[in-house]
Amino acid sequence: MSRYLNITVIVEGKTELTFIEKILAPYLGNKNIFMTPTQVSKPGQKGGDVKFSRVKNDIGIHLKQRNDTYVSTFVDYYGIKEWPGLDKIDNNYTPKQISELLLYSAKEKVISQFSEQQAKRRFIPYIAVHEFEALLFSDVEILSSKLNISVKEVEKKIKKFKNPEEINKNPNTAPSKILKGLLQNGKFYKISSGIAIAKKIGIERMRKKCFIFDSWLKDLVSIQQNH
Repeated sequence: MSRYLNITVIVEGKTELTFIEKILAPYLGNKNIFMTPTQVSKPGQKGGDVKFSRVKNDIGIHLKQRNDTYVSTFVDYYGIKEWPGLDKIDNNYTPKQISELLLYSAKEKVISQFSEQQAKRRFIPYIAVHEFEALLFSDVEILSSKLNISVKEVEKKIKKFKNPEEINKNPNTAPSKILKGLLQNGKFYKISSGIAIAKKIGIERMRKKCFIFDSWLKDLVSIQQNH
């Protein structure tokens, strides 16, 4: 039984790549899980408009390399345009139901095409519901302090949501849109401000508030302990 787990994570954009490199990978490294992000977008291309066909190609490439590594994904549900199971999502679905459907559907597709590469065992997908910025609402006080805005203003915007992952996909109330609306100049810099806030909040606080994110990390820890 190996002491270490190596995971290649196919990410949507530069923000997710930086988040993993700077914050998540060091956190998991302490648990003997070594995570390497790789961006699915072509050089110079922004995140968003994620298509499964493009992600699937990268998944296959990495599964066909070292057979002792695992492959995962980190993409935003908000930005997905084409994905297995997407057309089956009902408007009343909870974030948990959305996640379960999309992850199950993606895994089934990957298993059917890469069974020889042991995709059933080695592919552990994750989709941020509804987008990466939701994680930043895990600690309203830190978020408010870093953006120099009122805690009450932030709480007012998200009071109808039970947890950060419920902040929805509506163009007016998506996590990124709420952040932009709270700032006087209407600009939120995902990589500079977003990563700084995420680092200050820390993974443990995120895990306590974001149950889908926590479930993904629990799966990775379980695999590390048992593979």
